[in-house]
Amino acid sequence: MSGTGPATAGVVAPRTTVRAVLARRADEPGALLPILHEVQDLLGCIPADVVPEIASALNLSRAEVHGVITYYHHFRSEPAGRHVIQVCRAEACQALGADALLAHAEHRLGCRSHASSADGRYTLEPVFCLGLCASSPAIVIDERRHARVSPAAFDRLIGALEEEDTAEAAR
Repeated sequence: MSGTGPATAGVVAPRTTVRAVLARRADEPGALLPILHEVQDLLGCIPADVVPEIASALNLSRAEVHGVITYYHHFRSEPAGRHVIQVCRAEACQALGADALLAHAEHRLGCRSHASSADGRYTLEPVFCLGLCASSPAIVIDERRHARVSPAAFDRLIGALEEEDTAEAAR
């Protein structure tokens, strides 16, 4: 699976999508997180210009909604790159080289953590615990888990991704 979600199609689509999600979920107890998850799943991000509408529907301030979006690293206000790479930062992975792996990933991909590469190909996200503690350090590339990832293994995985992209573009 490549990419993380559909691109937004036009100016109206995000607001229309958010309104549909709000119509289904706004009356649910604890609706904010499910709404944010669904909006991001559908749009690939939570655009800043829909935050006031979400806040209004839930009788929250814009600051409260923005605070939740920025608190959880899962949520993003800009679309992710074509490929999302997550590097585990939990203790087991740190003990076995995750810090060096993350630094290597930043250099190899040409972007910092919590950012996307200039070409829009990659988004790099540090995450906490992928559940592969016994096989550290671990990463996820486009929802596929990889264990015991060294910088050399990371380079091979990214190289394979680039080959797939090239083959797909040639079709």
